[in-house]
Amino acid sequence: MLGAVSGLAKLHELNIFHRDIKSANIFLNQNGISLLGDLNVSKIAKEGLLYTQTGTPYYASPEVWNDTPYNSKSDIWSLGCVLYETLTLYPPFRAPDMNALYKKVVKGVYEEAPNQYSRDLKRLINSMLMVKPELRPTCEQILNCKEF
Repeated sequence: MLGAVSGLAKLHELNIFHRDIKSANIFLNQNGISLLGDLNVSKIAKEGLLYTQTGTPYYASPEVWNDTPYNSKSDIWSLGCVLYETLTLYPPFRAPDMNALYKKVVKGVYEEAPNQYSRDLKRLINSMLMVKPELRPTCEQILNCKEF
């Protein structure tokens, strides 16, 4: 996952938002290094915020669901969903229909990762899945996290 976060950090430095981070878009090379792929819906932010709704519902941030302006922290939310799914083998936000999924995502309601994982790793996931984007870490903060 470290390689994907590093790649995302480079994109964010260039004001490029991936906008479709999900498990299917993170690849492992033959050395076991994770790579971020599928930049088909990526967008350069000329004014700092984006408005277009895109991405995969299970990984979409509350701001995307609410059709409000978003920034790089929306990608951090999606990456948090992928990290959670990597540990549990299912996405953090699951529901029988889109309306129920919407309600869970915008409230940030999900089951905590199992206790077999460290408190620090669970804290990292919780920070990435904060409903308020300004409370989510940056890629640099994630890369500096010893647990990751």
